[in-house]
Amino acid sequence: MIQTVRKAWAIPELRKKIIFTILILLIYRIGNAISVPYVDTALLSTYLDSAGTSYLGLMNVMSGGAFAMATVFALGIQPYINSSIIIQLLTVAIPPLERMAREGGEEGKKKIQAITRYATVAIALLQAFGYYTMMRSYEMLNNTSIWAALVIIVSFVAGSSFLMWMGEQVNEFGVGNGISMILFAGIISRVPAGVSSIYSSIVSGSMHWAWTILIVLGILLLVVLIVFVNDAERRIPVQYAKRQVGRKMYGGQSTHLPMKVSMSGVLPIIFAQSIASLPVTIWSFIGIPEEGTISRTIYNAIDTASIPYMVAYFLMIIGFSYFYATIQFNPVEISNNLKKNGGFIPGFRPGKPTSDFISKVLSKITLFGAIYLGIVAICPLIAGKVLESFAGISNLAIGGTSVIIVVGVALETVNALESQMLMRQYKGFLE
Repeated sequence: MIQTVRKAWAIPELRKKIIFTILILLIYRIGNAISVPYVDTALLSTYLDSAGTSYLGLMNVMSGGAFAMATVFALGIQPYINSSIIIQLLTVAIPPLERMAREGGEEGKKKIQAITRYATVAIALLQAFGYYTMMRSYEMLNNTSIWAALVIIVSFVAGSSFLMWMGEQVNEFGVGNGISMILFAGIISRVPAGVSSIYSSIVSGSMHWAWTILIVLGILLLVVLIVFVNDAERRIPVQYAKRQVGRKMYGGQSTHLPMKVSMSGVLPIIFAQSIASLPVTIWSFIGIPEEGTISRTIYNAIDTASIPYMVAYFLMIIGFSYFYATIQFNPVEISNNLKKNGGFIPGFRPGKPTSDFISKVLSKITLFGAIYLGIVAICPLIAGKVLESFAGISNLAIGGTSVIIVVGVALETVNALESQMLMRQYKGFLE
């Protein structure tokens, strides 16, 4: 990876793209330090630090800690991600949108992108209003006038829209995927604070140094697992029949149909965590029940550190993995495309037998990928519970979602640099 970045830096064209990407991320980090007015950030930070693995805690992690400081980029890039997911699902469910995406060409893609932007602003407006309502309910505001509410909500919406624009600029003039790079920068920015917290615990004697070694080894094993599964794929052999067009003979070559083990990425974890932690998040908005009450007993039973929550979380990840795999990979469509182009899978007739075989392979691969996502998501929760019981560490700032995003974006960026260097070599050869 370091060698790839060094080679890319030696190329003037790629060096400009890397510098542009770094400047965009620098602007993002500066915006993360500018708090909106009328908010008591000390009270807000104390409250959100106890949110743990709830949806509010996830928002705080994805925004790089800006959510707990009520900065202009507090909503982060989450509204755009949610909007993209919703439009993607609607594209499958609504026939006009599906035709626009498939048959509209470049113009259709631009229209869907415009719809996604408008949906982003709408979602950011709803989240900003909910965020303001929570801060007002817990008396975290220094001013509760209509003008203060307008300033706070507009600042959050403008910050989220500006982040969306910066992500698109990175896509066009920088390196890698802009949205992923912003997420990557936000998550990485919390690493120094986590390391400092662990170091302070060791110095104060509240934590033994052996636990630090175990934590580091656990993270390294998690990274190795993510890298291994991220590149894993099932290759189905495909043979193309020979056909004669005029005086030329086409086809006859052998290739394969790649099926990635983790084709859904981190989306099943994000959706499962959002839904599984929804009851606890709602309770956080309206107020946590007092000790000794029935409501408190129910709250503890569905808390993000409870066994029922972990079981429900794991099952939801598997369910959403199958859901996204079905959306992204259509066996019937793949079978029809192979049949039209004269391709077939050895041992299976074109048409329904081929689609049935692809569906069977897809089901097995998705199950393995879903279990992998479940393990990556659940392991940090179990580790946090163990550390709390034996080492006295109450809040382990490591999440499976964060590790998957960081490792995935790093691999994606390196692949983007390598592909651009390869294209440059081909261009030089042709010229």
